[in-house]
Formats: sequence, C-alpha cells, structure tokens
Amino acid sequence: MDDIPLEELLAAMPVFEGLTPRQLEEVAGTVLGRRVKQGKAIIKEGNWGHEFLIVLDGQIDIVRDGQIVDTTGPGSFVGEVAVLHDVRRNATVVARTPVVVGAIDTGLFRALVSEIPLLSQRLAALGRGPGTPSTSG
Repeated sequence: MDDIPLEELLAAMPVFEGLTPRQLEEVAGTVLGRRVKQGKAIIKEGNWGHEFLIVLDGQIDIVRDGQIVDTTGPGSFVGEVAVLHDVRRNATVVARTPVVVGAIDTGLFRALVSEIPLLSQRLAALGRGPGTPSTSG
C-alpha cells in the first residue's frame, strides 16, 4: 500500500470512481493519513463528526448500540452522515486489525462534494449522499 500513490488507491474506490486525474489529485491533497492500532475506536457513536474517513488498509467494525453491524476494509468509507448533515455519529467504528485511514476534514469534504458533482452523485448512488442519511456516519 505504501508504494501505491494515493490518487491510484482513491481511483480504485467506488466512491471516487470516474473522477478525473485532476479531481483525484484534489481529493488526495485533502487526505491526512493516520494509523490506528487494533481495538482502538476511530469514531464514537454519539460524538459530533469532524472528518470523513476512508479505509486505506486493514479492517474496521461498525458497531451500533454495542453490536457489530458490519465489518469492512480497504475502499470503504465512514463518517459522511455526520459531516454532511451536521449530526452526531450514528455508530462507533473500531479497528478490527491495525488500520490506515485517510481523514478529510469536514469543511474540505463539504467543499469537495460541492465542487465535484460526480462525487456527490457517487455518494448518492451508494445510498450515502448529501440527502441520504446512512448507517455508518
């Protein structure tokens, strides 16, 4: 993973599929990489959201009301609901394995969604767009 340019990783993810190289570069420029130890909570249910997260490596559990509702890995994303709708997190996200996530600040993510219509369309197509609350935000 460390040898692959971030733009290439993003291009392979369904949410960023179809973005131009320039748009992928713009998105990549907003991403801050963060390593998370196994078992550590990355997002806590009920907290306010301040960033959109992309799983770059490893596995995460999505936990609601103390129950694992999903396990996912590279290419998935979480946190869009709280970031786009200005609501509290609706799930806890825990690193099932050591994880590398890419974090995009709320303001930057909102600007990207506004400036790149295809990104907004992709979020909507995945059932997680600006007008669609989801279950992992």
